[in-house]
Amino acid sequence: MSQQACTPHSFNQKTFDACQSLQVLNSTIHWSYYPSKGTVDVAFSQAVVSDSRWVAWAINPTSTGMVGSQAIVAFRRTDGTMNIYSSPIKSYATRLEQGNLSFPLFDVSAIYENNQIVIFATIGLPNNVSVVNHVWQQGPLSGNTPQMHSVSGPNVQSFGTLDFLSGKVETIRRATSSVFKVKISHGIINTVSWGILMPVGAIVARHFKASDPAWFHVHRACQMLGYFGGVAGFATGVWLGHKSSGIEYKGHRCIGITLMALATLQVLVALCLRPKKTDKRRVFWNWFHYLVGYGTIVLGVVNILKGFDILQPGKFWKISYLITIIVIGCVAVILEAWKWLSLWKSKTAQAAEEKTEPIEV
Repeated sequence: MSQQACTPHSFNQKTFDACQSLQVLNSTIHWSYYPSKGTVDVAFSQAVVSDSRWVAWAINPTSTGMVGSQAIVAFRRTDGTMNIYSSPIKSYATRLEQGNLSFPLFDVSAIYENNQIVIFATIGLPNNVSVVNHVWQQGPLSGNTPQMHSVSGPNVQSFGTLDFLSGKVETIRRATSSVFKVKISHGIINTVSWGILMPVGAIVARHFKASDPAWFHVHRACQMLGYFGGVAGFATGVWLGHKSSGIEYKGHRCIGITLMALATLQVLVALCLRPKKTDKRRVFWNWFHYLVGYGTIVLGVVNILKGFDILQPGKFWKISYLITIIVIGCVAVILEAWKWLSLWKSKTAQAAEEKTEPIEV
């Protein structure tokens, strides 16, 4: 959606040639573009409800979202002075650490006046382009430390494109972004598949064999649904990696590949190489099946938690999953304790019967 031009004015005796009001977060971008130099002077202003807020403006040379963006962060310290610095955003779990950007940055400063923060900078445009992906944001402070911004409403709609030459500004709504939708689908599919169905299937196989053959059908259904869901989750992950060139989550990706390999091996061995119960080799197959199965479950939960840190959907969702997996774990522990208690009682009763049996003369 194109924005109407605002009225350029001076900040701290700095005058700019053009400006645009941004659609969300009460923000405005002012600039003077120098094509021959490949630079632009910018002033990004944002209204804040109090002085205990941080604001940021960024250019993303690699994609349209937050990850990969090269940000300038500013806030008012508790002593009233301004703090401004550059921060490359490498993940959704960023703490806005200070660091060098991927393009030149000069004359950086910030002011706080009339309940708004204004960031000033001269930027060497990446590859001397006039059209850039830009992101703007604000969030709370804890003392002099930036905290996580909101993950709903205007805070997830504050990015788009900016043409310094024509003055055209377009805002992309994250809610309609195909990449964002796939990210959400990727997270949901993998959480349900690896993080819920797989553990439930393992519990059924471990503790409900007395209900033969029902336990086997439930176990197989959970594991196969979990596996094919995992395949779909893996495919969406590959697609997201292709769409996010230059952005890598190596740990998350490596665990995902390992999970897919182990789960596929488990399925193939279970379907093609399972010995009969009377076969002496069955014990070795059982050990392989247990180790790979439980290893897959542990890796799946770890990778899901990594995924939450990457996607940052909000504390509610991560806490909800943690509660779910803790409940599943507690059920498994209780059933395991009951299993061993029943076994101990059975052995105790058997030993008592052997002691009371009459001795034949």
